[in-house]
Amino acid sequence: MGQTLDIGRRIELVPMDNHFHDITIGLYRQENAQGTTFRVHTYSQIDGAQARIDSVNHAMRVLGGMEDTGEGLLRFPCGATHLLSVKRLFIEACKLGMNDDVSMRPLTILDKKSGLHISATPQSDGAYKITADSDEKGADRRIRLVAGGLAKLGELEQVGEDQVRFDCGMTHDPLIGVLLVRAPNVRSVLRELEQTASRGVLAAPSAQN
Repeated sequence: MGQTLDIGRRIELVPMDNHFHDITIGLYRQENAQGTTFRVHTYSQIDGAQARIDSVNHAMRVLGGMEDTGEGLLRFPCGATHLLSVKRLFIEACKLGMNDDVSMRPLTILDKKSGLHISATPQSDGAYKITADSDEKGADRRIRLVAGGLAKLGELEQVGEDQVRFDCGMTHDPLIGVLLVRAPNVRSVLRELEQTASRGVLAAPSAQN
């Protein structure tokens, strides 16, 4: 008799993992006594597949500040879901190879279009203020764009034109670092998510090697 694992509801999918034999990897959401938790899972039985899942888990902990709750489950320290943010985090984690160095991303980026360095500075109650290193013409527009991009990518509350806020009321610096680098190009990121969602489904064990 096969072993059944209650892995929860799938919320995101990488149909072909470029770093490990093109296996399919899914991110699942579970509700339990610990609140909302997440599981990275593959049905592949290829040797080393579990090590690949472990590497994605590690990347999500480092890049997104998630906690390991045991039994392969992850959660945010605040206990909230942060659904769009965790989807983005999962995709970014899967872009890293098993031997890649993983570190928290900075809260300042170079906005290539304007040449400005744009920063997200933590405030109180889970808010971040978006600033630029110059007030030259066009800076305000880029600040608004980045703030809006963060709000869309991470499903954050936009507070005015230059602040965003996590609804849990806690700061998530690592998670903001992941979102910030993509925020100036939010339209292309959303297209990527749509394309990923439209490719394939998570195959059953009998359909994978």
